[in-house]
Amino acid sequence: MRGLFFFSNNKNKIIEIKKIFQTNKYKLLSLEDLNIDGEPEEIGRTFEENAKIKSEYGFNKTGIPCFADDSGICIESLNWKPGVHSKKFINKFKSKESCFKKIFQSIKNNGKKRAYFKTSISLTINKNENIIFNGKLEGTIAEKTDGRHGFGYDPIFIPRNFEETLAQLSINKKNEISHRSIAINKLISFIFN
Repeated sequence: MRGLFFFSNNKNKIIEIKKIFQTNKYKLLSLEDLNIDGEPEEIGRTFEENAKIKSEYGFNKTGIPCFADDSGICIESLNWKPGVHSKKFINKFKSKESCFKKIFQSIKNNGKKRAYFKTSISLTINKNENIIFNGKLEGTIAEKTDGRHGFGYDPIFIPRNFEETLAQLSINKKNEISHRSIAINKLISFIFN
């Protein structure tokens, strides 16, 4: 595998992943590099299924080994939702702030503060040949929004053994502990071993 294709339209994820891959000799290709637009519908019921849909789509379009991730937050006060619907959930509100207010209110109502982020990565190396790597980051929901780094739910999530939200951590610090980096490092270990 000389080249590796990361299938994602999320610019923040691409920056994060490229930073993790920086020290490796692999050329990490993105949709922009390959001039591909369009993406498959994520109809999976799990993070693993959605990641597989995207990595197979990327591989079938290019013939280049392709990996894709699906990530989301699971919040105890919302019955461990939104999960695979994290993006849809945040997008159905007028703003991120109004989404976060809804989450803070649900915690106020039931006192359940636990949450976790999960990432599933699917690597497609041949037609119908996929390898799955998972990463999980446990933590709690903050009492208020804080931090300017990160994206999505980062400003309200405090990782276990930390006092700051993910959005308060530098990208390097976040990459040391995040659910995505846990899964990516498993992928890297697989590729290089």
